[in-house]
Amino acid sequence: MPKKVLFLCTGNSARSQIAEGLMRHMAKGNITALSAGLEPKALHPLAITVMDELGIDINDHRSKKIDPSLLNQADWVITLCGNADARCPAIPSRMRREYWPTEDPAQTLGNPEENLSVFRKIRDELKERIIHLLEKV
Repeated sequence: MPKKVLFLCTGNSARSQIAEGLMRHMAKGNITALSAGLEPKALHPLAITVMDELGIDINDHRSKKIDPSLLNQADWVITLCGNADARCPAIPSRMRREYWPTEDPAQTLGNPEENLSVFRKIRDELKERIIHLLEKV
């Protein structure tokens, strides 16, 4: 049975969705990737755009609220922002937990090209972290 990794952030609209898509693609079915948010918001269109650039389709992703059943499915919980890290529900001792502090690209207030650049930067940061995580899982 594949290990399950849950990416958690506040809105589940950008960072965690990008991480879920990257993990699904990079793990090639060997790991089940999940994502959720504390206060879910709609999937950000630029998250879809930057993933499309890599040939990864996340159009069908939907924001989900963290709940005990989703949390209890995970072997790893990765929090992507300070808010999610501080408010993450208690997890069983069998789970591994990591905090990957990551800028929220959805909060960027630049012009369209600047915003896209920040989304790309976050996508690439998450990709590098996932490469290292795959070595551990």
